[in-house]
Amino acid sequence: MLHYGDVPKVDTSTWTFEVSGLVDRPFTLTYDELLQLPRKTVHCDIHCVTRWSRLDNTFEGVAVQLLLERAGVKPDAQYCLVSAEQGFTTNLPLADLDLPANLIAFRWNGEWLTPEHGGPARLLVPHLYFWKSAKWVRGFTLVDQDVPGFWEQNGYHMRGDPWKEERYGGRGLTQHDINRLRSLSKKRV
Repeated sequence: MLHYGDVPKVDTSTWTFEVSGLVDRPFTLTYDELLQLPRKTVHCDIHCVTRWSRLDNTFEGVAVQLLLERAGVKPDAQYCLVSAEQGFTTNLPLADLDLPANLIAFRWNGEWLTPEHGGPARLLVPHLYFWKSAKWVRGFTLVDQDVPGFWEQNGYHMRGDPWKEERYGGRGLTQHDINRLRSLSKKRV
């Protein structure tokens, strides 16, 4: 249960999930609306960048592909900046996000996700290192350029494939690099 900072206290009566950016139909869901969507179960292994794995997990939630279809992703969208509580972000190529095994998960091994594990909702992207499966997820912004998220700004790899050992991205990005990438993505939204 690694995370940066304190575990947030999330009020599900005011929680929302927003899909925006390079989409035809941006939308916002409440937590109750998310729970009413069709559910999917995914069996997977998870891999932490700190070199541990947990095998045979069962997650339940809403398919990311369902949310992307609802939004109508525009052809020039190639990446997603995932937002979460406390200003946390992570980046994903759309090709890694738009896969059948990815969920907005709210149950793990038959139990509701606890706050320490990312409840009330966390992103699940099981084929990448688990830092890409953002805890306390709040939304997707579809963009045309790869914008580094929190850990990526601090030296983690921009993609995070555990089978390629993509833990670190070489030199850390400077604030100038980060500002330039953010401004490029905002010009197109």
